[in-house]
Amino acid sequence: MPSLTLRPTPSSAPIVPTEGGAWTEQLQLLLESTGEGIFGVDMFGCCNFVNSAAAEMLGYATDAVLGRNMHELIHHTHADGIPYPEADCPIFNAFRRGLPCRIDNEVLWRADGSAFSAEYSSHPILDGGVVQGAVVTMRDITERKRSESLLQQSHEQLERRVAERTAELTQALGALRELSAYSESVREEERTRIAREIHDELGSLLVALKMDVGWVEKRVQDRPELRGKCLGMGRTIDTAVDNLGRIITDLRPSILDHQGLWAALEWQAQEFIETTELRADLQMHVAAHTDPPSGPGGDRWAIAVFRIFQEMLSNVARHAQAHSVRIRLYVDGPPQATLHVEVRDDGVGAEPSALNHPRSYGVMGMRERAGHFGGTLEIDSVPRHGTCVRLTMPIPLPSGESLP
Repeated sequence: MPSLTLRPTPSSAPIVPTEGGAWTEQLQLLLESTGEGIFGVDMFGCCNFVNSAAAEMLGYATDAVLGRNMHELIHHTHADGIPYPEADCPIFNAFRRGLPCRIDNEVLWRADGSAFSAEYSSHPILDGGVVQGAVVTMRDITERKRSESLLQQSHEQLERRVAERTAELTQALGALRELSAYSESVREEERTRIAREIHDELGSLLVALKMDVGWVEKRVQDRPELRGKCLGMGRTIDTAVDNLGRIITDLRPSILDHQGLWAALEWQAQEFIETTELRADLQMHVAAHTDPPSGPGGDRWAIAVFRIFQEMLSNVARHAQAHSVRIRLYVDGPPQATLHVEVRDDGVGAEPSALNHPRSYGVMGMRERAGHFGGTLEIDSVPRHGTCVRLTMPIPLPSGESLP
């Protein structure tokens, strides 16, 4: 196939090939009909054909472009004003190195000195396997870039707003948790105060009443009906004392103050097993020299653990309909002392949606208590296959530095 020779035409018309007959005329019509700018360069980088769309896009007359070095004419400078070396030009690399390209992050320059965002591609022109130059297609993508920029700005603005709202919500949640923890601390203090007053006031009154009834009962030995009445009153007083002790223990278990958290957890587990009469498997292990934290902060931590454990056992008793329960209490030693509590039952289980329901106040309360002290509460439950609740609570440093 003979090579295609192109020559310049007047500015009112594009370049017309001089050889090839109808085929070249069809090629010329194709170049003119496309909306993209198209031009060709020879091995020196000089323009040897250009369509009207390209000339109009660049702001030149057609004959003003022909024969000009296209890099020097339209690609001489980066968008930031830094000169663009011809040796780095991707357009020329198409015929110098045989490297086709497609670029959409550069600018081209118009005749009036203004730049526009352009997308262009450059491919080598081959004749008999020999590179003769390159053909370049280009498109003005200024509006597209503007739209992308506006979209990016909107996206960044949205991200900032989301970040601000997230920070506000995080701050509000933190404040709410602090308030919840404070309210819980106040409730525990009030429970302790009430428990002590009940113990000191009502307890002593019941003991005195028991003694008085005993005194009367000794003096009515010859009156069977009065003696029986006194014995009945004594039994009623004993029942009241037992109930009073249970109420005091619910308000503030004395074993927690006298023997510490580990003993209180074991006692609570034993009480639960005896009360529910479930088949139980209880194991407890505390690493040597690992004591519960002390001080006011340590006391709040211990109360939180004890209340969570109570709730775990209470849920089994009230909802699980279980036949057996397995309880594990493990305390890892330093340097990362941690309490692990696991309560597993073989009861009816529950759907995850029920456990995560906004009105599952018991579960929410346990998680809030644990989260306030850096702990976690995990619940695995399958309907008709039981429930397993795991509590992990880092044990604060003895100095109390990590206590909230």
